[in-house]
Formats: sequence, C-alpha cells, structure tokens
Amino acid sequence: MRIVDVCAFYAPRGGGVKTYIDRKLAAGPARGHEIIVLAPGKERHTEIRGPQARIEYIPAPRFPFDRAYRYFPDQESIHAELDRLRPDMVEASSPWRAAEAVANWPGAAPRALMMHADPLAAYAYRWFGPVASRETIDRGFDWFWRHLRRLDERYDLVVSPSRSLADRLEEGGLRNVVTHPLGIVPGEFTPERRDPALRQQLLARCGLGPEATLLLGIGRHAPEKRWPMVVDACVAAACEQPVGLVLVGDGRERAKVVRHVGPNPHVLMLAPITDRPALARLMASADALIHGCEAETFCLVASEARAAGLPLIAPDRGGASDQARESGGEVYRSADAGSAAQAILRLIDRGVERLGAEAQARAASTRTLDQHFTELFERYEAIVNRAVRAA
Repeated sequence: MRIVDVCAFYAPRGGGVKTYIDRKLAAGPARGHEIIVLAPGKERHTEIRGPQARIEYIPAPRFPFDRAYRYFPDQESIHAELDRLRPDMVEASSPWRAAEAVANWPGAAPRALMMHADPLAAYAYRWFGPVASRETIDRGFDWFWRHLRRLDERYDLVVSPSRSLADRLEEGGLRNVVTHPLGIVPGEFTPERRDPALRQQLLARCGLGPEATLLLGIGRHAPEKRWPMVVDACVAAACEQPVGLVLVGDGRERAKVVRHVGPNPHVLMLAPITDRPALARLMASADALIHGCEAETFCLVASEARAAGLPLIAPDRGGASDQARESGGEVYRSADAGSAAQAILRLIDRGVERLGAEAQARAASTRTLDQHFTELFERYEAIVNRAVRAA
C-alpha cells in the first residue's frame, strides 16, 4: 500500500507525534508499505527516510500559539498533493482543518482519522472544569461533537490510541471508532540503564540524600501539562517525606514554571534531552514518573517510563491514567494538587523499592510501536482490499 499521512502537527523538534511518525517511516517499509508524510514546513522540500519512506513539506505559516509548529494554509494545497500522490490509504492526524480537507478530498482512497489530539480535554475541560461538570461542558461544546460526528461519517475509521479516549468518543456518538494503543520504540528504554550513581547525584542536586524519593516529570512547558500543579503536589508531599523532583522540558510557559518553582532547592529543572540513550538512563534512574496532564490521548512518555521500569503517578483521566493503573502506580483527581500529593505519599508508603522491582519485572511486556503498526496496517489492508473489491 501507499499510505499518505496528512500530519498537521509534525515538527522537527516536536514531541510524541514526531516519535510516532519517525517510527512509522521505518515500520511501514519493513512491512512492504510506502509511507509518505505530508507536513507543514518553512518551505517546500522532501526529506528522504528510505527507499519507501519520505516527508514532503508544504510551505505553511507558523502556528500562532506554539512557534515550534506550522499549519496547512488551505484545503487546496492538500488536495493537490493527494491528487499527485494517488494514495491507497489516507490518514489525517488531527481533528481540525486537515481532517476536513482530507474528508473533502474527492479521491476514492479510504481514509482514517488518527486521534493524536484531544482538544476538549486539553482546553474546554481544563478551562471550565473548575466551575462545571464534564457533561455540562460537553453540552456547551456540542458544536465540536457535531463536527466529530460529521467526520466520523466520512471516514472509514477513527483510530483511538487509548481505551479511555475511545469510550468518550463512543459516548459522544461516533460509530467508527477502533482502539489501537500506541507503544514505545523497542530497545531504547529498559531497567538495565538504571544508574544508582546518577540517581544519587540528582538527589544531591535537589539538596537531598539517597534515602529520598526521586520523582521525574518530562514534557513541554504548556498549560495543559500542569507543571505548577505537579510542583505544588511535590512540595506538599515533601512536608511529610523527603521528595525531589526533576523536571525535563521547555516551552512557552517555561518562565512561568521557573517563577512557580522559585528558590525551592528540591526541584531541579533541566533542558530537553534529545540524546535518547541519555534520556533512557535518566528515566531508569528515577523512582517514579509523575505526570500532570489529563488530556493525553495515549501518553508516550508514560509508556517509556514503564519500559524503563518506573511506576507512574498520573491524573485519573486521559491516556496517562490507563498507563498508571497498569504500571502498579497511583492515580489522583485531575488538576488537584492535594490529591496528587496524597498519591505521592501513598506510593512512598507502599514501598518505593518494592514497587520499582515489580515495575522492572513488568517492563519487558510494555507494548511497542511495532505491535501497534502491525495491527494498524493489517486493518488498513483489509479496508483497502474491501474497497478494491467493491470498485
């Protein structure tokens, strides 16, 4: 098959979507498929990733809310590319304008909507959650649910990366939802990379001894990640138990996070780590991963932490919650620093070393992206073959 992914949120310095796309560009050709990613870029150019894998960039303006990304300028440019490429299967990787453009394309190829984003959880639930129930917010944003239902009618399938998101989509009236959980790049994250000396060094930089609990937070500094809330939870827990927090990341809210941390010696902020072995070593050397975002569709960093042998502390909604429960960790009420602090203390009371040993024993069973792509491409093949027979 020739699979064309119209990926609105691919960026060379991106996060989880970039990791997903990069692996797809390797996994597709390994299974005999050609993978072409259409992405918005600074200028038109093609990035060859192999004999049957490439990224084709379309000139596009910067995304106003995050300068690391760009957005497709119009439907016509996408349609022209799809006409030229003549795909067997088309994917759209966000539920916004690109999804509408793919739905409106007059070509005959089947199409799939990949739910790499959950806008209601990232924005509406976060903005209005303190004053309204989720049901009330859903009613207020019924225009978005109508938009999703219209897309659902025009796509052959809507792919959810987690069961929790699939349940909400089905509750919202979508009928073509299938769940294909994502996974990690195999071989990168493992408990074998654990370095006790690095753990002790990081705790010392947090002003703590080796008996303290070392928590790790990784992700963009963006409002939906709720790092100030995570910091508050760790500070509150540290009133009862010695806790150090290492935050890895950057983004438009970094200055806000820095101000929130203030002079606290027990919180260490590090720049993003692009060296994957170094990141894997850091992750394996912590005691647990703590996450603040309830809007994750899957939460790749949580899955990487599980592969590294860490239990997770995560909010009780979104893809991270599924991972935390499977990791043997703890969940807390979303957006609630007090509840998160109690989850930290519960994990410590249960025994950090014991939970770590159990998580390390389960690490090898962490789902991989290769498993995801094997299942997804098999589904695509069945859909394409069915379409060919019908034609």
